[in-house]
Amino acid sequence: MALTAIKGFNDILPGESGRWHYIEEAARRVFELNGFSEIRVPVMEKTELFCRSIGDATDIVEKEMYSFTDKGDNSITLRPEGTAGVMRAYIEHKLHALDPVAKLYYLGPMFRYERPQKGRYRQFHQIGAEITGVHDPLVDAQVLNMLTAFFHEIGLDEPSLQINSLGCPECRPAYRAALCSFLEERMGELCEDCRRRFSTNPLRALDCKVPGCIQATVGAPSVLEHLCAGCDDHFSAVRSYLDLAETPYSINSRMVRGLDYYTRTTFEMVTTQLGSQSAVAAGGRYDGLIQQLGGPAIPGIGFAMGVERIALLLGQREFASLPDLFIATMGAGERNAAFKLMDGLLKAGVRVEMDYEGKSLKSQMRRADKLKARFSVVIGGNEVASGSAAFKRMSDGIVTEASLTVAGFEAVLAQGRGDLHQYSTAPVSEQ
Repeated sequence: MALTAIKGFNDILPGESGRWHYIEEAARRVFELNGFSEIRVPVMEKTELFCRSIGDATDIVEKEMYSFTDKGDNSITLRPEGTAGVMRAYIEHKLHALDPVAKLYYLGPMFRYERPQKGRYRQFHQIGAEITGVHDPLVDAQVLNMLTAFFHEIGLDEPSLQINSLGCPECRPAYRAALCSFLEERMGELCEDCRRRFSTNPLRALDCKVPGCIQATVGAPSVLEHLCAGCDDHFSAVRSYLDLAETPYSINSRMVRGLDYYTRTTFEMVTTQLGSQSAVAAGGRYDGLIQQLGGPAIPGIGFAMGVERIALLLGQREFASLPDLFIATMGAGERNAAFKLMDGLLKAGVRVEMDYEGKSLKSQMRRADKLKARFSVVIGGNEVASGSAAFKRMSDGIVTEASLTVAGFEAVLAQGRGDLHQYSTAPVSEQ
């Protein structure tokens, strides 16, 4: 019997990993420009952490978590999302004592047991960012601007920003009561999950994707009509800052998110290109979460992005780290010279490939084309004797004579080749 990967746990092969590097490196650039630092937390936590943070009545805790009892009789869970673990580390290591205003980001795998589909797997990957210690709506706007800047950085303008406010513990009970009264009259039209969640999390009926629930909740009370003065002012200020920054957005009053810890500002980056998997990034405020997990009463706001879904949006492009130079040899006698040149260039930070098997020159040049090397050079007896060779720019065939040294190839680069070993992001059809 052949061994294969577990259903919903995917391999990321070399042809795809360049796309992931491109996404991750763009996130690092944008986040660190905004003052964020990376934090790395374990992929496993105590189950209690997620029950307390996400909420016992959520689908994640009720149906989707990978939980088990370890050999020490402890209940352990593979993390289904990133915020809870980051906040646990923030509290445990007393990062708030150093500075209550912390800007943190993370990258890594998450785990949920759900039906695998395009862009949604049982092991999936997120990039997230969190800010703690600030109530001011200016921070909400900075987070939203940073998220928008990330998508611009990777060349995606299509995902659009949708925002909402979920209110706070003062004003949400009145809204919940109004919504429950509305839903009670339509209980027979709701799906089984929404009926089951009615007493614990009735707001989830608003973002249920079952057609019957969508129809049944048309005309439901809007949370924005039940905000207290403080929440209304906060949401108005967030919109004002976004307008000031000329960040495009729309208001989606049906957005409730699936985690219990959200308060006030919530948001999603939404695309029309992935079918039902429309949200590629989402987040919001969680002003009570840190205290709920045993820390001080410090507010927070953050988001997470689905790497698989973003990679799908970049699917028409090829992201490969291309060789700067391919070295071909005429025969076995020139391999020492080729190896010496390759070694020197690698040490100088130039990406080089060469023939390892003594194939024909024609075969070597076919490989140079296959690898999309930017330059090639052929080393034969004459080149070894003279110490120089013709370096060919593969894109247009222009040939430059230079010495078979690091300095020689750097002189070729100085004629306008540009930065070394960058990603190719041109559409596949143009490659």
